Amino acid sequence: MNTNLRIRLSVMMFLQFFVWGAWYGQMSKYMFTQLNATGTQVGNAYAAFSIAMIVAPFFIGMIADRYFAAQKVLGVLNLAGAGLLFWLTQISDADYFYWVILAYCLTFAPTISLVNAIAMRHISNPERDFPGLRVLGTIAWIVVTNLVGFWGWGDKVAIFQVAMATALVQGFFAFLLPDTPPKATGKVSFAQILGADAFVLLRDRSYLTFFIASVLICIPLSFYYAMANPALTDAGMTNVENKMSLGQASEVFFMLLIPLAFARLGVKWMLMVGLIAWIVRFLGFAYGDAGAGEWMFLIAILLHGICFDFFFVTGQIYTDMQAGDTIKSQAQGLISLATYGVGMYIGSLLSGKITDLYTVNGMKDWTSIWLVPAGIAAVVLILFALVFREQRVTA
Repeated sequence: MNTNLRIRLSVMMFLQFFVWGAWYGQMSKYMFTQLNATGTQVGNAYAAFSIAMIVAPFFIGMIADRYFAAQKVLGVLNLAGAGLLFWLTQISDADYFYWVILAYCLTFAPTISLVNAIAMRHISNPERDFPGLRVLGTIAWIVVTNLVGFWGWGDKVAIFQVAMATALVQGFFAFLLPDTPPKATGKVSFAQILGADAFVLLRDRSYLTFFIASVLICIPLSFYYAMANPALTDAGMTNVENKMSLGQASEVFFMLLIPLAFARLGVKWMLMVGLIAWIVRFLGFAYGDAGAGEWMFLIAILLHGICFDFFFVTGQIYTDMQAGDTIKSQAQGLISLATYGVGMYIGSLLSGKITDLYTVNGMKDWTSIWLVPAGIAAVVLILFALVFREQRVTA
């Protein structure tokens, strides 16, 4: 890859995750503090992102893959998103906020796939070159959350202003990216866009078990994304955004361990280690405190790398192994739709309702709240351990 191309693709990836990291983890605290939102309203706002993730594959399949160059679609979506983010900064009603964040997510969710597609089209060896580009996204998330924490913007409208300004930059910068014209030709069916051909994978009992477990574990995942920041803030932890960025740092570290872990543990034990880590981290959130027990909070944060990499990234690799050459892309689309779409949609709604259930006179019982996702993760672990059977494959 020549230097000019690498720089442009790296900047694209950095800006993409800078936009996302600026608001996503902090939105719940902003809504609780500035909009006086209920847990249900916060859960609904996060569910809006999952709705957008369900719609995104259809958008990409019908528009970006067939009619317009991907970098132009990326530019237009970011500019439209910047306008909607500005609209968000003017809103003080939580119910009204939901509809605008839904509209914004519908512009943002497709860009996640678009930046990957643009990068993949212009690198000759994705296995070698793509990780070096993708890690810029994780670095961007770490940078922006630390900036938000340093300036004390976690519950301020500034999180959306930062995202808006960055989206504007990405929107204009996208038109300077290498041309990525559509390749798809001819007619395409609704079923193909949905990825229906990949449903053949579900005939295998073990893959079906993994698929169901992936959907279910996204319910606890939603609790983390939606409620971790306000929970740690309520507990009295200082510099919450800065400390939570340690989770992304651990994600980079454990990502590098995946090839070794595959060789030593295999798919089943990697997935089980990921599930065990989910249980431990939620217990850490439940019983930690900002004083002598802050170490429990920090361990829970640092476990993010194992939780995410050993289950979700390993699951993507496992899906790729199980899929034939003709359905690899559809298989990845199907598992993304099921997890970030259906699973996190259910989890976002449930996290909000559980938070309201354990809120009395404005005080949230965070211990009881965190024990719910811990229990869900434990049930998933037991079912997965009993039913999943691996045909040992090494990476």
